[in-house]
Amino acid sequence: MPQSSPYQPVLLRILHGIAALLVLLALSSGFLVYNTYDKRWGSLALPTLGDIQGIHGTIALTFLLFLPLFVLYSFHLGYRRLLQEQSFSQLKQFGKPVWWISLHRLANTLMLLAVTFAVVTGRMMKEEWLPAGEIYHQWYLAHLVAWSCVFASLALHLLMGIKVGGVPLLVSMFDWKIRDEDTPRFWLQGIKINHSSLILKVIESVAIGGIIMAFILPVFNP
Repeated sequence: MPQSSPYQPVLLRILHGIAALLVLLALSSGFLVYNTYDKRWGSLALPTLGDIQGIHGTIALTFLLFLPLFVLYSFHLGYRRLLQEQSFSQLKQFGKPVWWISLHRLANTLMLLAVTFAVVTGRMMKEEWLPAGEIYHQWYLAHLVAWSCVFASLALHLLMGIKVGGVPLLVSMFDWKIRDEDTPRFWLQGIKINHSSLILKVIESVAIGGIIMAFILPVFNP
């Protein structure tokens, strides 16, 4: 019998689809920036785009403006997909189904933290550094680390998604089906304003704090 696809809320599919597109664009354009100006750890023979830094910066800024909405959804409507208090004990049950589910939640949480790290470090860079060959700045090196973290987190996010729900889970994120009870007036049902989970409060504070820093810190960066 064919395996049925799980149903995902429409709001999740919309926000997740936008986030996925922006992350993929940011990763690919970020690699092209590195491939054009740095190449210390290897490179590919790819065409050079004249204003690749500007393209990457525009994508990154768009993602930064979108990120608060996605973070608020993740922690207040989609929190069940993130790390939970019991996840730490469940991660000790190696190989069991609950272990894989907890690992999937961990991957989702790491993805949020990785993209927050990326937007903070990216905002602290100067456009003139790389064209001038100044590839030694600490914020640039930190941004390279952040790019690597986002790439690794995305890979883990996809692998755990396939392991936990298989291809049907991935397909369900891009399904066009809409149930009657999933129209816009029902989208905020189940919202949780205050978490009882300390771990979720801490992680959300880090993510929100990082986003605020991404807006404020460049003002103090001469």
